[in-house]
Amino acid sequence: MRIAQLANFIGPASGGMKTAIHALGEGYVEAGCERLLVIPGPTDSRVRTPFGEVVQLRAPKVGGGYRLIVEPWRVTDVLESWRPTSVELSDKLTLLPVARWARRAGVGSVLFSHERLSDMFAMRTGLDTTSKVSIALLNRILVRSFDTIVVTSGYAEDEFTNAAAGAGCPMVRVPLGVDLSTFRPSLLESSDEVAASAVGDITRPLRLTHFGRLSREKSPHLAVRTAVELHRRGVPLHLDVYGDGPHLSELVDLAAGAPVTFHGFIDSRRDLARHVAAADISLSVCPSETFGLAVLEALAAGTPVVTADRGGARELVDAASGAWADPHPAALADAVLDLANRPVAVRRSAARARAELFPWSATVDSMLAVHESVTRRVAVA
Repeated sequence: MRIAQLANFIGPASGGMKTAIHALGEGYVEAGCERLLVIPGPTDSRVRTPFGEVVQLRAPKVGGGYRLIVEPWRVTDVLESWRPTSVELSDKLTLLPVARWARRAGVGSVLFSHERLSDMFAMRTGLDTTSKVSIALLNRILVRSFDTIVVTSGYAEDEFTNAAAGAGCPMVRVPLGVDLSTFRPSLLESSDEVAASAVGDITRPLRLTHFGRLSREKSPHLAVRTAVELHRRGVPLHLDVYGDGPHLSELVDLAAGAPVTFHGFIDSRRDLARHVAAADISLSVCPSETFGLAVLEALAAGTPVVTADRGGARELVDAASGAWADPHPAALADAVLDLANRPVAVRRSAARARAELFPWSATVDSMLAVHESVTRRVAVA
């Protein structure tokens, strides 16, 4: 197979999307496929890598360091010369003309839906009713444009269920994976420290962490407010926040007087993994995540997670590996305290065991099956 991956709206802090695209691309090549990656960038370029060709198309910045391809015909020019057997898009809006090109050209098309637009639009515009009507219309267009829709969770699937059924468009749930070798439990925990942290005995400040893009759709404000609420209750703690984004200054003001440190964006995945593994609990509390790769990375590092009681992230956390609550500071603070009072060794081993259910190899195998399916379907149409 010749698989073309198309990613738009790429920026310096779009870590989850970049991680997924990279892991899938590696897996495709290791499985014997040819792979092309098309992304936006400051200039046009084309390079060969061990994991396929990477074509960068000149694209303008649209805010926050992100770039967006606004000339989709340039993408189709690249595809026409490369001749893929299937295309995989992770953008629902600006690259929709590419899906139409694929149908005309007899090329299989897959939409990898990595976000739920109904939540994203409502959160950014505040127009909940209007956005629901608009998104319903868009989803009807999408399911008629692509050969298969891939979603990462039951929560993400809900947005497409009615539209996909009405159009007869196959929908496949494919959970993302996690790098289990980079994100792994810390070896620095001393046996004395573990023994001292028995049930109900927090003998040192509780180490909390939050990592990800500091933009409203990721709910970093809720994570900081949860730490502030715990601090208000007199709980000894320290929250380390890793990441950058447009709302950093707001978060700094919100945390004023509370033990919260903002470390900025950490480029090295291994360094980030080491910091996450050193925490007692990770706060990944966004109620509108369609998956929650940061949740899996924390669990793989042996760090249990407190999350919201809804959304894709909730589907990743079970009763042994974390806790969940209504997405409000007081309720989440209660969940943190409940989780902190469980035996350290038990909660850490449960977190790692949960993450081990999601290797990237399983994600790659599922996506290869999707690409094989759309390729066969187009060939016999």
